[in-house]
Amino acid sequence: MIIPFRKPNLDNKEKKEVLKVLNSSALTHGKYSKKFEDLFCKKFNYKYSLSVSSCTAALHLSYMALDLKKGDEVIVPNQTHVSTVHTCEILGVKPIFIDCDKTTGNIDVNQIEAKITKKTKAITIVHFLGKPVDMDKILRITKKYKLFLIEDCALSIGAKYKDKFIGSYGDFACFSFYPTKHITTADGGMLVCKSEKYYKKTKLLKGFGVDKNLNERKIPGNYDVKVVGLNYRMDEIRSAIGIHQLLKLDKFIKSREKNFHFIKDRISNIQNIRILETETTKNFKSSYFGICIILDNKIKKRRFEIINEFKKLGIGTSIHYPRIVSDYTYYKKKYHLKRNRYKNACEISYNSFNLPVSPHLQQKDLEYIVKETKKIIRKY
Repeated sequence: MIIPFRKPNLDNKEKKEVLKVLNSSALTHGKYSKKFEDLFCKKFNYKYSLSVSSCTAALHLSYMALDLKKGDEVIVPNQTHVSTVHTCEILGVKPIFIDCDKTTGNIDVNQIEAKITKKTKAITIVHFLGKPVDMDKILRITKKYKLFLIEDCALSIGAKYKDKFIGSYGDFACFSFYPTKHITTADGGMLVCKSEKYYKKTKLLKGFGVDKNLNERKIPGNYDVKVVGLNYRMDEIRSAIGIHQLLKLDKFIKSREKNFHFIKDRISNIQNIRILETETTKNFKSSYFGICIILDNKIKKRRFEIINEFKKLGIGTSIHYPRIVSDYTYYKKKYHLKRNRYKNACEISYNSFNLPVSPHLQQKDLEYIVKETKKIIRKY
């Protein structure tokens, strides 16, 4: 039996639409990208959306639009994917790392204010594994210190804080459609902007800085370049896939929630582990990216042995994320930050792994995962 951690859920609708694009004359600059952006806004009640080539591109465009410069500082969680931080670093912006909350893996909001200086320009938060950050607390800080807010929503599309979808709170919100995510476009992302000003600016930046895209030029070649931009556009093929994937999102999340609770309810009493609290609670509606198992001191050093046991049995696992960002060689050499400053992030990064909860799981798969998890953990 082979149970992958994530299997893209694609059917004939996506395939037929892709063939339509391939048989058309427009593989870029066509109708699908705009349709995908409009549908994204309508689905989540966002004002402005831009389809882009990746979530990393969305993050980079956000920082570029804010005109962040060398010496500026951005508050970031240390428990995240490196792209959250890389996109600051390549602009010369200094990341200020914050530890995470032990129970959810989200940024520890209570540690942020002590790290704010005159150089601080923005806060970037990550809704870890689909569980929203406490946005009331974050917004009080951004308002008090007049800081910009970027939401990294790579693992949390469809999640809500109170009555609003995540992505509605920040000046920018960045989404991922990588194959392991809730929905996929093979690869790609979406950038959400709160204001028209930054929507226009990021739209310019994502397409070389050209002031008229192909469809806006009355005369071929009649355009100007007003800023230094990049090629971060999403093509028509991926946009066509994204449209049909987005229409299935609610069904996907409902399936994930069901699978999450089936597994959690049956393994939560196993000794020597705890499960990260990423499920829905009051005011925090999760999108259920995965179920995170944290190993205690007795067996944490056996993590990779345990993961390999799952692999041998055909059960896919994943780690989010295998190191805290400041412990990767580049950041370690540059900033010399000690692990003991980020105890909670370290506990999750170095002692955990995720079990699958995606919609591809059948009842027999869930039962098999539960049965083998009990055997494997108790063995150690």
